[in-house]
Amino acid sequence: MQELLNHPAVQAGFAPFLVALITALLLRHFRLSGLSIIAGFAITIYLASNFNFEPLTSSRKIVLSGLLAAAVALPFTLSLSLWQARWMSYLLAILGGATAVWAAYGILRHQETQTFTLWAACCAAYAAVLVWGMDRLAQQPLRAAGAATALGIGTGASALVGASALYGQFGLAIGSAAIASLLIIFITNRPLPVGRTFTLPLSIIAALTGCLAVLSASLPWYALLSLAIIPLTALRMPLPGNSLRVQSVLLTIATFVLAGISIYFAWQSAGDVLY
Repeated sequence: MQELLNHPAVQAGFAPFLVALITALLLRHFRLSGLSIIAGFAITIYLASNFNFEPLTSSRKIVLSGLLAAAVALPFTLSLSLWQARWMSYLLAILGGATAVWAAYGILRHQETQTFTLWAACCAAYAAVLVWGMDRLAQQPLRAAGAATALGIGTGASALVGASALYGQFGLAIGSAAIASLLIIFITNRPLPVGRTFTLPLSIIAALTGCLAVLSASLPWYALLSLAIIPLTALRMPLPGNSLRVQSVLLTIATFVLAGISIYFAWQSAGDVLY
């Protein structure tokens, strides 16, 4: 059994999917199904490292940031007045950008000032775009689940091809967890309340994972461009008909094309990679 739990496919694929599925089903009547994302991610971290935060490396900052994002998002989900505050999306985007700079600081601090400023600004911008984009989807369960699945799988697979198994696990874990929500919507043909407890931790984890995979592995920066527009694509894409099943299929195809572009760029840059 322990050998099975140590397998990367179980840790980053099956385990987060199963835990997220159970969490979403149990909490949907409390409108807290969004916690399925962090629950799925947490089981991956538990199986891989047992939540060891010492020393606080860049990769462990991703874990800590994801957990804190879920805790911060909880009051936003429970309070309608906070939902309606339009400026909140921009505030969360700014905080997401600052978090990305904090996570990348350990890698960038030895760089020259110009290089440090450039990469810090790029990481902050990427995180802000993802946080803002996913936050706009927080009240649209199908679009949020579709975008989250493509963003997580695209980030994880791109990082894995870019020679970072750890960051690959992070991305694939949130992607697998997001599949659970998308599957529930597809089977029941009914929306599943997700909220900021779903979109905020997912966007933070995906953003930090992508940035650090670029800075510390061989993932090319331009591979993140197609990932950055996944939330906006999910937001603006017209979805005909009233069937959520049909809409989920169309949304999945469109967003996974963008995820596939990122994976292709990563593969092209890495050359022949054997796994």
